[in-house]
Amino acid sequence: MSSLAEAVAAIRSGPQGAQVAAVFDFGGTVVDGLPRRGLARRASRRGERRPATLLGGIQRGGNDGDYSRFLHAVEQSWAGVAESELDRLGRKAFAEQIYGRLFPEAWELVQAHRSAGHTVLLVSELTRFQVQPVAERLGIDTVLCTELAVEDGVLTGHPAGAPLWRSAKATAVVEFAANLEVGYVYADSVTDLPLLELATRPTVINPDPALAAIAIGNDWRTLTFRPRRAPRPVDYLRTVAGFAGLIGGALIGVLRKSYTGRRQSMADALMHDATTATLRAIGVQLRVVGAENARAPRPAVFLFNHQSQFDVIIVPKVLDGAVTGIGKKELANHPLFGPLMRFVGVTFIDRTDTERAKASLAPVVSTLRAGLSIGVAPEGTRSFTRGVGPFKKGAFHMAIQAGVPVIPVVIRNAGEIAWRDSPIARSGTVDVAVLAPIDVSGWDPADMDAEVESVRQLFEHTLLNWPEPEFH
Repeated sequence: MSSLAEAVAAIRSGPQGAQVAAVFDFGGTVVDGLPRRGLARRASRRGERRPATLLGGIQRGGNDGDYSRFLHAVEQSWAGVAESELDRLGRKAFAEQIYGRLFPEAWELVQAHRSAGHTVLLVSELTRFQVQPVAERLGIDTVLCTELAVEDGVLTGHPAGAPLWRSAKATAVVEFAANLEVGYVYADSVTDLPLLELATRPTVINPDPALAAIAIGNDWRTLTFRPRRAPRPVDYLRTVAGFAGLIGGALIGVLRKSYTGRRQSMADALMHDATTATLRAIGVQLRVVGAENARAPRPAVFLFNHQSQFDVIIVPKVLDGAVTGIGKKELANHPLFGPLMRFVGVTFIDRTDTERAKASLAPVVSTLRAGLSIGVAPEGTRSFTRGVGPFKKGAFHMAIQAGVPVIPVVIRNAGEIAWRDSPIARSGTVDVAVLAPIDVSGWDPADMDAEVESVRQLFEHTLLNWPEPEFH
């Protein structure tokens, strides 16, 4: 058994360059299998055969019978369906269900191989409608999968060529990588033994018993990936307690500092008590690196990568006062968050109207000049993985105009505590790194694409090279 850190270190110290291929199996290796009695079967009972087949095919392991049943389901439910419709359903399935089954460890390995310049392949016996959306989010350019026959933009329901099952999967890799060294293969099932045997450095992930025995006999690296479990009843109870703590803590904080008569003192106490009570009720600890950068210099524009709905609890707790934020205008009318956000001075913007959004940010510059810091998610939306999306420039323009630095706040694993679009949180530890301030005073507001991208790359680098933690 090896650790993920050891595997990443071996990639970094091993051969570099595009002549080395790194091959990842899909189901059970990059994406955890969906429950066979879960959402896919419920969708099938409702008559939604197409999405049921998309989801039901994603399994850990599986045998010849399982795969034959999947192909039969494809023939029964996808024949006569437009290719564009399956593309749409595949992306919808990813956004609603599959992203939550991505192994964070697989994301880290893929990024390590990309950093090494390797040719990364995602391989599956399934179809591109299931696999391609995952590949795009992981930054994998090459997908090898079972192709389906298409006539005039409509699926026939039959494979186009041999399905990529067992040795056919290995054959497809050999044909693609004819001029490459297959340096790394990652797989979880004994059915992928022909694929693993291609590699000079095979690695088995959460192997089934038969593959585990083979791995021991061959001294292959074995890694354990932790599934992102669905919420349990206790998680729902903790989340309800967390929202109660949010409201109660906010009221206590305001009352605790009401004697001062100063709105900012009450706002700071509100955020401190509300975030503390919420995290305690849910059972979430913060493990913070670089906490000193959260205290000075002030004011500043704090940039954080956005993974979950609970980032609005995590970031204020880490920054601990004298900070407000920017939110979409819909939140202003939220019965719970709206009043709290208005009290702490959040600026609401209309993200559907670019000109109005720019105009509404003008008061934020005045807020910064008056000494209050701002927390901003420059991606503008929550990410599906640990990866960081493109940055919008608004936060950087504000910092330049106000004459303040930007300070990156990198959140590593909030998406495992609460999935991207879920209000339900699990207990655990969230890692946060507050990086050194970045002086933007010399940037040209009309031409700062490279500078903004360098900050985004700093987030990516930190996520892949996490600094030593300190408990607070």
